[in-house]
Amino acid sequence: MGQQQLLLIILGVIVVGIAVAVGITMFTDNAVNANRDAVTNDLVNLAARAQQFYRRPTALGGGGNSFVGLTADASGLRKLTNRASNANGAYTVTSAGTTTGVTIQGVGTEHADATNYVTMEIHVFNDKADSVVIIH
Repeated sequence: MGQQQLLLIILGVIVVGIAVAVGITMFTDNAVNANRDAVTNDLVNLAARAQQFYRRPTALGGGGNSFVGLTADASGLRKLTNRASNANGAYTVTSAGTTTGVTIQGVGTEHADATNYVTMEIHVFNDKADSVVIIH
């Protein structure tokens, strides 16, 4: 009787250990997906602001039908938002704006894999925002 109880306890510990490992994996995957969704939302918002910049006349601080003023540095992003980062991640203009488009990148706060953070970009054109591209 003692061996049977010991065997049941060991089996119970193994089942609980497996359940905890699966739970941790599911939590990590959910955190990465939630961060990816949040970064996507922020990028779409920045794309809308970039299109507003494109349409605003230069006399009012806009691009006057051009993305050229959105340079690939902090001052270019400041024309879209005062905050280059938030709880979801950090955002940059990765390629300087041209007359027809600009690319904005977001780097999330969660690790997509062992070495890389969640990283996404959006390509904004004068008539639309292209789909968000998942890099990591």
